[in-house]
Parts: sequence; structure tokens; C-alpha cells
Amino acid sequence: MLLRDWLASGDLQQWSATREELDRLFEIAGRDLTDAAVSDLSLDRRFATAYEAALVLATIVLRASGYRTRGSSSGHHWLTFALLPEFMGPGAEPRSRYLQACRRKRHQATYERAGVATQIELRELVSEVKSFQHEVSDWLRTAHPGLASPQEKP
Repeated sequence: MLLRDWLASGDLQQWSATREELDRLFEIAGRDLTDAAVSDLSLDRRFATAYEAALVLATIVLRASGYRTRGSSSGHHWLTFALLPEFMGPGAEPRSRYLQACRRKRHQATYERAGVATQIELRELVSEVKSFQHEVSDWLRTAHPGLASPQEKP
């Protein structure tokens, strides 16, 4: 589907982000990354928390680009990740696919069964999210400098 189709369906809405809003979202992503390192939690919960950080970072991209998903709609996580290449360029396609796979694993761990995530998968996701955090920060400074905080250093 094209952006206009998502807008027409109501699953995507136009949005005017503010620097303060995006700063708060960066803080949430940072908190989630910190929480994902809490070893007293299960691997599934840590994986889900790292996944949430990725979702928040993808949300920053979407909002800075002038859009937001209808949060209560089914599939808003899918749509948020699917639109990454639209706004960050075709180089974001592999990350989009990877995060879609993580979305499915997180769904299993949250709603279907325990013991889904492995230590290796958790480490890989955390590493990917940290890299994504830096990329989003750099992208924001380049693509939307008015929305980037001068002190932003994830």
C-alpha cells in the first residue's frame, strides 16, 4: 500500500511532532534498553522490553516524518516497522524485516508461551536496537534538524 492508502484507511494519520515529544520518546527507548539489561527478568520479558525500545525508535521516525499510526488499530506495530524504508530509505529494509521477525517472536512470548527468546537472540536484538538508536538520532539531525535536540547523544 502507498502512504495515501494508509491515510485513507485511517490506520495512518498526519502528525506534527515537536522536539520535546521526540526527546521524551528517546528517553523511553533509553529506559527500555536499560531495563532489557536487568538480569533478574526472564529472557522473554527482556526481549519484549528491547523490542519496545525498537518500536519507540521507529515511532520517532514515523512522527518526525509527519505521521502516526492509529495506536488502537490492529497491526500498528507492523505498520510502524513496514514504513521505515519509506522514510529512512531503502537501506532500512533489512532492519524493517528483522524487526518484523522480532515483532512475531515478542507476540509469541507475550501471548502464546514462555521460553521463546534465547540469550543469543536477546543479545542480537539489544545490539541492533543500540545501532538503530544511533541511526535514528543521526537521521533526525540530517532529515529533520529542527526536531533534533542539539545535545542528543544516545
